[in-house]
Amino acid sequence: VQLVESGGGLVQPGGSLRLSCATSGFTFSSYAMRWYRQAPGKARELVAAITNTGGITNDADSVKGRFTISRDNAKNTVYLQMNSLKPEDTAVYYCKTIIGGRNYWGQGTQVTVSS
Repeated sequence: VQLVESGGGLVQPGGSLRLSCATSGFTFSSYAMRWYRQAPGKARELVAAITNTGGITNDADSVKGRFTISRDNAKNTVYLQMNSLKPEDTAVYYCKTIIGGRNYWGQGTQVTVSS
């Protein structure tokens, strides 16, 4: 099982980024996917989650109306579209799936929101 995030970077407040999490080694279309983030000195928090068929099951209050999770089962990839970014969105963003009760994480991608 492999999860590889990409798309992070430095963006000004109010800007947008689209994160991708490319996966392999499992039947992607059968599993829910989640995006988490971890800011310096803070606990990792759930940002958004999506079922295997594309239903949105979680959307953190802090990102409601600004972030959108989606997936392409043909490409084995989950996305996080982030709009109206704020400095407090600065964090390392991770994707995760749970297979057989085990958590599988990507290596993370850094998002920095700063002017």
